[in-house]
Amino acid sequence: MKALDELTFDNRFARLGDAFSTHVLPEPLDEPRLVVASKAAMALLDLDPAVAQTPVFAELFGGHKLWAEAEPRAMVYSGHQFGGYTPQLGDGRGLLLGEVYNEAGEHWDLHLKGAGMTPYSRMGDGRAVLRSSIREFLASEALHALGIPTSRALCVIGSSTPVWREKQERGAMVLRLAHSHIRFGHFEYFYYTKKPEQQAELAEHVLNLHYPECREQPEPYLAMFREIVERNAEMIAKWQAYGFCHGVMNTDNMSILGITFDFGPFAFLDDFDAHLICNHSDHEGRYSFSNQVPIGQWNLSALAQALTPFISVDALKEALGLYLPFYQAHYLDLMRRRLGLTSAEEDDQKLVEGLLKLMQNSGVDYTLFFRRLGDESAELAVKRLRDDFVDLAGFDAWAERYKARVARDGDYTQEQRRERMHAVNPLYILRNYLAQNAIAAAESGDYSEVRRLHEVLTRPFEEQAGMEQYAQRPPDWGKHLEISCSS
Repeated sequence: MKALDELTFDNRFARLGDAFSTHVLPEPLDEPRLVVASKAAMALLDLDPAVAQTPVFAELFGGHKLWAEAEPRAMVYSGHQFGGYTPQLGDGRGLLLGEVYNEAGEHWDLHLKGAGMTPYSRMGDGRAVLRSSIREFLASEALHALGIPTSRALCVIGSSTPVWREKQERGAMVLRLAHSHIRFGHFEYFYYTKKPEQQAELAEHVLNLHYPECREQPEPYLAMFREIVERNAEMIAKWQAYGFCHGVMNTDNMSILGITFDFGPFAFLDDFDAHLICNHSDHEGRYSFSNQVPIGQWNLSALAQALTPFISVDALKEALGLYLPFYQAHYLDLMRRRLGLTSAEEDDQKLVEGLLKLMQNSGVDYTLFFRRLGDESAELAVKRLRDDFVDLAGFDAWAERYKARVARDGDYTQEQRRERMHAVNPLYILRNYLAQNAIAAAESGDYSEVRRLHEVLTRPFEEQAGMEQYAQRPPDWGKHLEISCSS
């Protein structure tokens, strides 16, 4: 395990130069203090968890100190926001401090969010507030624990710095990790500003560092785009299967690596609602839960347009055509496993769709239904869950089909069924009301609830003694929290 001064930097993105980013120093927070840290994320950098308790840790990630080898840069990009193109965006409140490689040879971006104003702040103050930083930290680590591709979060640093949003709040910084922070919007920026040399340099950078296996293909750029299509299809399939709603799927929030990125007005489903709009600024419902699948394809089409200098239009269209089949395959595979099925049958999609329709009409808790479905045999489980549904006749008909499907699936014990289903059906998820409770305590100076909730969410599939309150349906007030992009 390493100390903080033993990290090894290799700032590959910074070496691309000033056309791609601008050198900016972090603006220090007043009285920085540790709110929460992730031991698992620290392990990615080979850091000793004990260093999180040292004063220098809060000073480094609160903007007061900097490694001599760090090269803080604000990245420039553009993107389609709610369907409309914005010519220049960029890191308006974040800085890429540098890239660290660990003993396994992996490179990790250290990206400090809430680090102050940059040339891309666009009338903003460049700050992040405590509540948004806590939400991003918890979501990053919770999604990872569920097996959903995501950026990671190493820590949240709080402060006494006043920040104005709808009211006065306290500034904070969150340190997030990813193998790259390059977005679809990076390619769009150089495409629409007609800078072919820089666009080619960016494409080579991504291909060589993040998709080197595509070099072996006859058309490396096309192979890379196909891989990006599949990765995004798989990521969104997992969002849908686990009931995660991102809330602001602009192309500048889409990672070139196909990982969940830029957490803001996100929400996990409580009661199943395919039409959930978790971002109260999304007046048209563009980024509703059910729209995430087509929006993912729309965003990939925007990326494809930016890649036309390297790949033929026909080849791009053919690769885009793989998105829905990829999505369906990944989604149905995971939903079969959530239902306790080990084989595939042609009518499985209808079985899933029938269940979701019944859940929609009855306001059934999405997470707890699947968890309880694995507690007992199929026959006993559906009998116990029946009372959650309004359309009893409809549920009874579905239950008969389900029991017959389970019987055809294979001969296994109830213990095997329970173990298999509980391994993919979480007991604990990051419900908005749980996050809000933790934030409220943190804003009053008590960080214990944030840390406790984080620990619970790192083991979402494992029943944890004394943590029953985190596995309950939310109170009515907790189902209707308004979340904005600044959240």
